[in-house]
Amino acid sequence: MEQQLQAIEQPQYVEESFLTELFQSLQQNKSALAGGIVLLLFISAAVLAPYIAPYDPYHVDMSQQFQRPSAQYLLGTDMFGRDVLSRIIYGSRISLVIGLVPTLISMMIGTLLGLIAGYYGKKTDYIIMRAADVVMAFPSLLLAMVVMYTLGASLLNIFIAISLVNWAGTARVVRSQTLVLKEKEFVEAAKIMGVKNWVILLRHLLPNCIPSLLVLFTLGIPDAIMAEATLSFLGVGAQPPMASWGLMASSGKEFLFMAPWIAIVPGVAILLVALAFNFLGDGLRDALDPYLKQ
Repeated sequence: MEQQLQAIEQPQYVEESFLTELFQSLQQNKSALAGGIVLLLFISAAVLAPYIAPYDPYHVDMSQQFQRPSAQYLLGTDMFGRDVLSRIIYGSRISLVIGLVPTLISMMIGTLLGLIAGYYGKKTDYIIMRAADVVMAFPSLLLAMVVMYTLGASLLNIFIAISLVNWAGTARVVRSQTLVLKEKEFVEAAKIMGVKNWVILLRHLLPNCIPSLLVLFTLGIPDAIMAEATLSFLGVGAQPPMASWGLMASSGKEFLFMAPWIAIVPGVAILLVALAFNFLGDGLRDALDPYLKQ
């Protein structure tokens, strides 16, 4: 009876110790800790945007256009008299959602295809990897622009474009890990016991890929945010009057010498979020990679 209780309690203990060790490792990494704090601030601003934004981000007041940063308008106003700070706060919603959702979708696609390619091999592996090579042969931004020009400029199409161009890297990483894991004794034992292939993929191989996927996820989010900002800057992403950081920077470039804050502030916001995710991703990599921990 005592052995059964120990067997039941052991996984929970291992999981708690893993999470505790991960959290302590991130606390010791100052850059990862700073990145986490910055992300927490932006996420809080996105969630509480209706309560903390001082003005309506879409309210046009031509009598207040090109107001310099002051006590009334902390980050100034744009060419339509809209408060830049309010638009930055609401724009964090778009940037974070664009960063999180398409990255998650592309990682799900890449993970599934990578598991299938690495586990089954042969023709299945060849077809999936050649498709990944085709996707990776083109610059991701150029391929996303082609998708956007084909489907039209909208946020939904940005989701589709970013999801379609970013799955290949994840597929290659998961495939390489699957090729190693499928030769392990626990996978061979599962096959001998008659465990179905999809159960082996989801319950035995996928959990062992999660640390790498977690790092790829945090490092892929800033790429998606930068892609959305670039597409919006080029006019094939978010459309006016939407409060998108890339669109704000694009519309503000015409007034760079007269009212530089219109373009500089959203650019700084994009830079901070991208750096924060990169710092956090580097911290997770250092915490999860056994060679780097040594």
